[in-house]
Amino acid sequence: MTAIIDKPIYIQIEPKYVNYVNRIMEGYEYLGVVSTLDRRAGILQIRATPDTVNEVREILDHIPIAIQYVEY
Repeated sequence: MTAIIDKPIYIQIEPKYVNYVNRIMEGYEYLGVVSTLDRRAGILQIRATPDTVNEVREILDHIPIAIQYVEY
């Protein structure tokens, strides 16, 4: 059975933190799958299921770096 993916979360961070955010998501057993859309601009897409999207947002809200939610 294939998981249903909710609308992806798009964020912008300082490019030096791209790997950091990816590692955080890995540490949470891939609640969200991170893809880098624009490394220079620090634009990431995080795909989560409807069951995990709120947890992913909660994690992002508590990471000690500046994160801006963006439309992409």
